[in-house]
Amino acid sequence: MSKDNPGFSTLAVHAGAQPDPTTKARITPIYQTTAYVFDSSDHAAALFGLQQFGNIYTRIMNPTQAVLEERVAALEGGTAALATASGHAAQLLIFHTIMRPGDNFIAARRLYGGSINQFGNAFKSFDWHVRWMDTSDPGSMEALIDEKTKGVFVESLANPGGTFVDIAAIADIAHKHGLPLIVDNTMASPYLIRPIEHGADIIVHSLTKFMGGHGNSMGGVLVDGGTFDWTKSGKYPMLSEPRPEYGGVVLHQAFGNFAFAIAARVLGLRDFGPTIAPLNSFLLLTGIETLPLRMQRHCENAMTVAKWLKTHPKVSWVNYSGLADDPNHALQQKYSPKGAGAVFTFGVKGGYESGKTFVEALKLFSHLANIGDTRSLVIHPASTTHRQLTPEQQIAAGAGPDVVRLSVGIEDVSDIIADLEQALEQA
Repeated sequence: MSKDNPGFSTLAVHAGAQPDPTTKARITPIYQTTAYVFDSSDHAAALFGLQQFGNIYTRIMNPTQAVLEERVAALEGGTAALATASGHAAQLLIFHTIMRPGDNFIAARRLYGGSINQFGNAFKSFDWHVRWMDTSDPGSMEALIDEKTKGVFVESLANPGGTFVDIAAIADIAHKHGLPLIVDNTMASPYLIRPIEHGADIIVHSLTKFMGGHGNSMGGVLVDGGTFDWTKSGKYPMLSEPRPEYGGVVLHQAFGNFAFAIAARVLGLRDFGPTIAPLNSFLLLTGIETLPLRMQRHCENAMTVAKWLKTHPKVSWVNYSGLADDPNHALQQKYSPKGAGAVFTFGVKGGYESGKTFVEALKLFSHLANIGDTRSLVIHPASTTHRQLTPEQQIAAGAGPDVVRLSVGIEDVSDIIADLEQALEQA
């Protein structure tokens, strides 16, 4: 570590933050304000015309939010970031920036159930269409690409199954066809994987999960990798053509390798308004400070629990990439040698009803629709998060009838195992 190249843990604590210049407060303040005073009419005009950076209105930007954005961009190795009210909001802004009515994009079949629903149903209202791919066979996605395809979307570590994706192989195919690769890095966090280093162009997070880590605040973020040429193909007019609302400025020309983050802010966040609250930005910043410590403990506990479950007579299978005999282990070692994450699935013998009974019998684990908390969490996806999908879609998404998803917390692992054991006895 040096002054010019700080380590990950140092960035998690310090990136983007300085003592408040007015009060000298060491912690980034909660700037609980809606608007900001202009120095003059010329100053206001320069801000509104994108000729000068600065605060205008909290729907578009806020000083607490700005520190959060700079910190996440630094941790991911990106050029800029845009924080939003939720991970879904960040996804909406990403696709709004690259899509037009009638366009399509390619997405992994194994995704968070909410993303499957957003892509397959809500996006139809914009006339945006998804084409599903099997990430275990990256080459198969080439047959899905046509002149209307605008991007490829995968999760670095798939939810709920906890399987790793060959990011580099998918990036190579996407770039061969002039498409950006968008990677949801929520489950891994940049502590385990930095997808930009493997060819990703845009990163998205639900900050609500591991980044914040304490289950107390909603937030999302998109990170611009600064790696994609938005002008070359002419397929991304919001970045490559003059914007009439900003005096004809061409965003990619004006802002270069952070143009995507600017476009998502001034053409998406400005008009749709899924703004993150200053208080949530503050809480998420505080959570990120301990991200490296938490992720290390999460991974250690999850590995111990997965090994224990493999030996239990009421467990039919365990899907955890950290296990040496797991089919996904080689990809885990390639992309995430520090650990396989905290979230994985296993099968309870007896199927759907046994899975529900097991979940309801747990005491230390919290039964809820979230992951990435300091606390151990559990859910039966087929009856909850993936309930809106058909049985065939559930199985394709890794959420079949016997599947239980654990998000292993940072409690004493002996207590975690004791709770699982008593619940399995009742299943």
